[in-house]
Amino acid sequence: MTPETWAWWIAAFLLALDLAIRITAIIVIPRNRRPTAAMAWLLAVFFIPFVGVFLFLLIGNPRLPRVRRRKQDQINEYIADTSEHLHFGTLRPDAPSWFPPLVEMNHRLGALPISGDNGAHLISDYQESLDAMADEIRKAQDYVHIEFYILQSDASTDNFFRAMEEVAERGVHVRVLLDHWANRWKPKYRSTIARLDRMGAHWHLMLPVQPLKGRMQRPDLRNHRKLLVVDGKVAFLGSQNVTDSTYNLPKNIKRGLHWVDLMVRIDGPVVLSVNAIFLSDWYSETDEILQEIDIAHAETGSGDLDCQVVPSGPGFEVENNLRLFLGLLYAAKEKIMIVSPYFVPDEALLLAVTAAVDRGVQVELFVSEEGDQAMVYHAQRSYYEVLLKAGVRIRMYPKPYILHTKSLTIDDQVAVIGSSNMDMRSFGLNLEVSMLVRGEEFVAEMRAVEDGYRSLSRELTLDEWMQQPLRSTVLDNLARLTSALQ
Repeated sequence: MTPETWAWWIAAFLLALDLAIRITAIIVIPRNRRPTAAMAWLLAVFFIPFVGVFLFLLIGNPRLPRVRRRKQDQINEYIADTSEHLHFGTLRPDAPSWFPPLVEMNHRLGALPISGDNGAHLISDYQESLDAMADEIRKAQDYVHIEFYILQSDASTDNFFRAMEEVAERGVHVRVLLDHWANRWKPKYRSTIARLDRMGAHWHLMLPVQPLKGRMQRPDLRNHRKLLVVDGKVAFLGSQNVTDSTYNLPKNIKRGLHWVDLMVRIDGPVVLSVNAIFLSDWYSETDEILQEIDIAHAETGSGDLDCQVVPSGPGFEVENNLRLFLGLLYAAKEKIMIVSPYFVPDEALLLAVTAAVDRGVQVELFVSEEGDQAMVYHAQRSYYEVLLKAGVRIRMYPKPYILHTKSLTIDDQVAVIGSSNMDMRSFGLNLEVSMLVRGEEFVAEMRAVEDGYRSLSRELTLDEWMQQPLRSTVLDNLARLTSALQ
């Protein structure tokens, strides 16, 4: 054949391949996927076909491998069967009519029951939180379970690690889980792992991306949980990682960035639910079934708060955390306070927030003035105009601090605290843990923390926002499109 004929056949083949890709994409991509996510993927495939297909094959599946999902189902069935007829403390009387159905939904989705007679107290100082966890570790008699998205041995966390070393030397079982991708490329990783080895801790990486070892899933699925359990009696959870407030990253140190976080210390029956989260993740990573799931022996706590732990992530069929947030937003009658470093809502969440304002509910959103992740920061900013026009008051925490707290409070009676942001990554791609708390005294603690944030923040007005330069608007809108690629 002549060169012209070859060129014609090659062009025809490429055209046919391009057409086949587009038709296949229309059939495959929208199936069981949000319309916004499906549209974003289709745009990527249509405008950059070969790159789009490669990205879809790499990160297009928002679920964990089937074997891991099966493990989660097994754990859920065990917890549900074991706890069905057990008594977990006395619940507070006079719950609002919407509260029991919300609790039932959480139970159906995450398997964990609500419990009463719990104590819960907030710790908002970064170093104080690390030291409080170290103090409880030192009291351990049987085991310490540590699970954090980022875990680093540094000057700020040295007391925490020394506490681990001391109890390990006494024969206490120290088990540690840390996310693979979040730690592998960070400073201090090798020295942290070496220190865990020296103390004799049993540690494992969560969601490891190690194809040569047969461990592979979508590489940006992450275990974002932060929790600590000591002897099944005391637990901590919240937004804070075990690392310096700069994360020891040169770029953060250069910019002067420091993270502001919130943790909660818990005692009472709900501690067993927090431990169940750790044990389920331990089983998922190791295939080892530990014996510390002792749901039948819950100790009364120091308070009478009603608490329910809600796990979420790609191991579950639906977005457990998003449904919890939506239920609370629609139940609110007076006020809603949202603190989220990454607020990138889907359509349902955005509608719930704006509809609350239309009902006459006071809604405040606390965010950071400065972002540490450019894409998420600009995607979040793309929603400010519609929020401000709806009547949401946006409080911007001053730079160089990153307000990393993740909390939601409504009507002075119910709160949620945990690791989950209000963004599409936390809803669909990250393993998260949240705790629902009913009790005016706990919400009062949350209000005090919110008041502190408010005193340091400035309010963003619609007039100020409308003065944004065109280049910022373009960046915000592009980031908003990419945020839907799930």
